[in-house]
Amino acid sequence: MRDLVYFIAASLDGFIAAPDGDFSRFPTQPDTLAALFERYPETCPTHVRAALGVTGEPRRFDTVIMGSGTFAPGLDAGLTGGAYPHLRQIVVTHRELDPADGVETLTGSTAELAAQVAALKAEPGADIWLAGGGDLAAQLIDQIDELQIKVNPIVLGDGIPLFGRRAGVATAATPAPITRDLALVSSETLPGGVVLNTYR
Repeated sequence: MRDLVYFIAASLDGFIAAPDGDFSRFPTQPDTLAALFERYPETCPTHVRAALGVTGEPRRFDTVIMGSGTFAPGLDAGLTGGAYPHLRQIVVTHRELDPADGVETLTGSTAELAAQVAALKAEPGADIWLAGGGDLAAQLIDQIDELQIKVNPIVLGDGIPLFGRRAGVATAATPAPITRDLALVSSETLPGGVVLNTYR
């Protein structure tokens, strides 16, 4: 069985991006990126691999799954094949994507998405990287086997939370809490003050 790993950067106050989806406030110091891409070279977007000197073969993941908001910046930047064409790219979206974008799509209710991801996990292959966003992570929380949170030494104050609200579970007036018990299995300080916490 393959693991679904939510490998994501977050602020100290638990946001993965600003309210508009911008994540440029997260530090991108060369030594921090080098440490992260040494660990998982496959998480480096193809269009910047040469500039960053990332040449390694995939070490853990052969598939990336993401929400449409996570996929959109690559399209906006003209990356018609997506940011990770060296991986199997799966986008959860309700809109049509051009097959030439080099991605597969999933759609459906929270229960349907969970069933589809469970089926993906049962396929042979390496682990699956959940790249974001927070709403998708909330919908798939019961399918996530491991969280690797790159805690950055910044406070955003507002933004997209690590786990958004599960769609269709509660009204805006009475949002349902998202609960899941996890165990911290490691905590590692990386260059630049980023702390990589791994939970299972």
